[in-house]
Parts: sequence; C-alpha cells; structure tokens
Amino acid sequence: MTAPRIDADTIRRLPKVVLHDHLDGGLRPASLVELAAEVGHTLPETDPEGLAAWFYEAANSGDLVRYIATFEHTLAVLQTREGLLRAAEEYVLDLAADGVVYGEVRYAPELNTRGGLTLAEVVETVQEGLAAGMAKAAAQGTPVRVGTLLCGMRMFDRVREAADLAVAFRDAGVVGFDIAGAEDGFPPADHLAAFEHLRRESVPFTIHAGEAHGLPSIHQALQVCGAQRIGHGVRITEDIVDGKLGRLASWVRDRRVALEMCPTSNLQTGAATSIAEHPVTALKDLGFRVTLNTDNRLVSGTTMTREMGLLVEEAGWTLDDLRTVTVNALKSAFIPFDERNALIRDVVLPGYASAR
Repeated sequence: MTAPRIDADTIRRLPKVVLHDHLDGGLRPASLVELAAEVGHTLPETDPEGLAAWFYEAANSGDLVRYIATFEHTLAVLQTREGLLRAAEEYVLDLAADGVVYGEVRYAPELNTRGGLTLAEVVETVQEGLAAGMAKAAAQGTPVRVGTLLCGMRMFDRVREAADLAVAFRDAGVVGFDIAGAEDGFPPADHLAAFEHLRRESVPFTIHAGEAHGLPSIHQALQVCGAQRIGHGVRITEDIVDGKLGRLASWVRDRRVALEMCPTSNLQTGAATSIAEHPVTALKDLGFRVTLNTDNRLVSGTTMTREMGLLVEEAGWTLDDLRTVTVNALKSAFIPFDERNALIRDVVLPGYASAR
C-alpha cells in the first residue's frame, strides 16, 4: 500500500523549520515597492505582482552569479534603519504565517552600510526588527523563534569583521555564522583565519558549498574550515556511485552533518534539473541528515509550504518524510540542545501526529 497523498491544507498547517533563508532575498514585493519609492531606487516593475514575477523569471537563469545579481534591488532598500526594521519584522511574520516554528535568518551586514550605518548598527537594527516580529507573532497565536546567522561575503575582504560581529552579538540573538556569495573561484579556505577565530570562540558556523562548485568545496568547508553544516551541498552526490558512498559522502552521512537543501533555488541556479530528480530525495533515502529550506523566498517565489508541496507532488514524499526533515533541521539548529529538544517534543511531533 502507498501512503495517502497529503493535501495542501494539511501541509500549510504543519509545523516547519527553516535553516537556510536570506533576509535580503525574502522581502514582500509590496514592501519593496514602497521602500524603493522612499529611497528613490528604480525597480524593474512597480506593481507588486509584476515585481514578484520579474524576480522569479530573472532568477531562472541556471547561473548562480546571475541569480545573485537580482539582489541589487532588495539591498537598495536595506540601507536605512527604517528599511531594515520593516524587512526584519515582516520576515518573522511571514515565517509565522507559513507555519514555521523555528527559523534561522542570514544576511551580510557589510552589504547594508551604504546609507551610513555601521556594521554594529545594522546588526542591532535587524535584531530589533526580528524581536518586534516575534512579539507580534506570539500575540497572534503563531509563535516562532528566529535566530540570526551573520554572513561574510567570500569574494570580499571583510569576512573576519563579520566573524567578529558574530562573536560580539552571540548573546543578543546571533546564533551562528556563514559565508555567502559567488562560490566558484572563492574557496572557503581563503577565510580560514575567520573560521579558526569562530572555533576558538565556540561560535557554530555553516558554509555555502557544493552548489556552484563540487566536492572540493565541501571537503574544504568540513575538513579544513570545520563547518558544522553545509549550505546546499547538492553535489555530494558526485561522491556516490550506484548507492556506494565515497569517503567524503560517508563522512557527511555518518557524522550527521546537516545539508541545507533548497530545491527550487537549486533549479534556478542549475544545481539540479527537476524537483522529481533533486538529490534531496535520494540523500534522504540513503540516511543523510537532509533539511528542507527556501533560500530566498522572493527571488525563488517560494515558501516552506510550497517546497514541501512540490516534493509531495513531484517526488512522492510522505508525511513521515516531511516530519523527518523537520526534525533533522531542529537537531542541527544553532540553538541550545534543550531548546531544540523542547521544540521537537512539544511542537513538531504533536503537530505531525495531529495531521494523520
């Protein structure tokens, strides 16, 4: 017997966890239009629906560099205190509306300083907006916990500064670190000093790897830099032949290294060919600790509900599969063990049990 197909309303109600989601890739189209008008930035479209469609079409290039180029428009409105506060608060409320109970938001503070804000002011402002969003979500009966990952841009020279920020704000809402940006040609080991500093200070970090570049980037991220999770990591499949795992793939699976997989985004950047054939399903079935994520909700025109629905419809995922990746994500979240366990025990498992 096959498991019954999960309907869209059930998926919408399920408790969800997202570990890989960028603040500057998740603005509301209507808010982007309003904020752009306030700062005098010209958008390719001024109708919110048309703008959302433009982002989705522009990102469907099959090229990571062109995908990243769409962010010039979102970053343009995130250079002021007002823009950052609004974006951060709405970010949380949108997660809550999507059924997310725990999320990690990531962004690179160095990209938000063109309006005169210091790096520290950027972080303080975003945290203020996130806190306001969490308070409103709780008041509306849809509580969500959101932790922050600060990013360094791997092709620039301020990664160590971003790492210092993560250390400085680790008791003020920042739960970890990442490097982002163009992957090919900018290996993670270029920033080894920053990662060594984070390890000395006991700050966990993930690294974008195995998306635009293959196994060497994953190997460096783990074995040279010491990452606890891998952002994307879809190309770990290059170390798997006929179901037999090579040494790196075995390391990732056996040591429960979480893979932050983002199916729709991977289709847009050319890292995968279809939802049905996306590596997340095969890796899940092989016992890897895969997690499901949105990456950039505006740019990819997606939500956690949509990502789950696509895997149900096109890859045959069951309720048990969705529960597995949700629990996986909490197991590898960068918050304390007891808090992760409480969310699994008190929120996630009961939520999935009630959906049966």
